[in-house]
Amino acid sequence: MEFIHEPVLLNEVLEWMNVKEQGVYADGTLGGGGHSGAILRASGGTASLYGIDRDMTAINAASERLGGFEGFHALHGNFHDGKQLLEAAGAPLLDGVLLDLGVSSPQLDRGERGFSYHEDAPLDMRMDTSRGVTAAELINTLPEKEICRIIRDYGEEKWAARIASIICEHRAKKPFETTFDLVHAVDAAIPKAVRRKDDGHPARRTFQAIRIAVNDELDPLDKALCDFVDCLKPGGRILVITFHSLEDRLVKRCFQRLQNPCTCPPKAPICTCGRKPLVKVLARGAVPPSDEEVARNLRARSAKLRVAQRLEVDD
Repeated sequence: MEFIHEPVLLNEVLEWMNVKEQGVYADGTLGGGGHSGAILRASGGTASLYGIDRDMTAINAASERLGGFEGFHALHGNFHDGKQLLEAAGAPLLDGVLLDLGVSSPQLDRGERGFSYHEDAPLDMRMDTSRGVTAAELINTLPEKEICRIIRDYGEEKWAARIASIICEHRAKKPFETTFDLVHAVDAAIPKAVRRKDDGHPARRTFQAIRIAVNDELDPLDKALCDFVDCLKPGGRILVITFHSLEDRLVKRCFQRLQNPCTCPPKAPICTCGRKPLVKVLARGAVPPSDEEVARNLRARSAKLRVAQRLEVDD
């Protein structure tokens, strides 16, 4: 399957990125290169863009698609290590950085990757298939309490304890190997009456939670955001697209803290902590997709875009 991903909130990204000729940009979640290509074209082909992805399939596809742009540079790695990757590549300070935290459509649609609960495939879920534990290894080895915590905290699943218990019952008889093994465990854990009332697939929250745990998506996010802000020029912008409330809350709180870092008591007459704002939050909250985009691409319906701009900070 060709690695093609329809970029979400594309018009909004181009508007808020404020792309400049000769600008320097980073796409920390390169995917198929949809956003990156649009940024390069908006610059008239004059920008430099560093695209980071942990999935070599994405790196190869984007490199082929964007190889005609002299300023395109593909970097294999995790955006959590973006600052180090950019420094190693000799990148100057950035005019803008984009992070699209969603799983790309090709990863979801390629059943063999193990992200989808609609297809029976090896239970993998790794974004970088060259390293790390698979989803099957994770749920076959973790203690029941830890599986419960992951499903509860990362999936916001109220049936987490029951699902974790059923998972442990099933794996005692036969280790989990495929996505449908996990789907069947979730089906056995959630009562039929509840499943009938559910708006979506009953396994979606569990799959989201296990995917987040396998790829360690949340814990390093705050530091990664701060690192990318450090990589921005004054006036440079950081744009983050999220797809679920856990990510969005983390991004919102991080931006708020960077905008208002003062730790002095609220009634203190003057600031004595010396902490100065690093960013200004733009866009007055989260930017949603348009109705037209949601009608065209249902996967965009939960997307939110948050934007912050780097401030000039005196040493």
